[in-house]
Amino acid sequence: MTPARAPAAETGLSTSTEADKSPATTKNHLANGSSGCCADSVDNDVELFDSKILFDLDFSNPASDYRGMDLCPKTPGKGLRMRALRRGDFQRGYVGLLGQLAHVGEVTERMYKDRFDGMRNCPNTYYTIVLEDEVHHKIVGAATLVVEQKFIHSAALRGRIEDVVVLEDRRGQDLGKLLMDTATLLSKTLGCYKVSLECKDKLVGFYRQFGYQVDLGNNYMIQRFRN
Repeated sequence: MTPARAPAAETGLSTSTEADKSPATTKNHLANGSSGCCADSVDNDVELFDSKILFDLDFSNPASDYRGMDLCPKTPGKGLRMRALRRGDFQRGYVGLLGQLAHVGEVTERMYKDRFDGMRNCPNTYYTIVLEDEVHHKIVGAATLVVEQKFIHSAALRGRIEDVVVLEDRRGQDLGKLLMDTATLLSKTLGCYKVSLECKDKLVGFYRQFGYQVDLGNNYMIQRFRN
């Protein structure tokens, strides 16, 4: 999985979580709508998961104070909308946004939709959260929570936060903090027994504010087969 990075001066990271199975995890959070196999013109608004779960999160005690601003999934900021990733978000710049985080390579709209359909066909696993500029119809921020089903810890769930990124010209507006708060609270709501992320040394302090700690004695190891 691609380590998440701080939205520049704000945040950039990738994390993971594990969680005990709870009633919340037994629900299928796929959004209502036709499957990814239907006509593209019909399916562009199909969501990766049902956005309603974001609006139901308890934001009464978020990790960030947002400098006094009342930010939450329902009110993410003027002209912004928080929601699940949609099948038509290639046209709204989602893949281009990821390019400000890591090397993306050549990804066509067909490739994007095929990947989206594959992820959506794994219900209760992929939760890509986006912030859309409703004036310009452009994705300006995103984060992904991946939920793993485990046998350990009484058949628990584990969460990983990945691909956290905010558009360069929208950084410094606490959007990265809002995405992190949302993804972390979502992992807890879904019943994950833990959630984790990967980040560069200089970003450890940023992620500590959301409750993440360096796990002394455990090491993150990687073997790359290609860049």
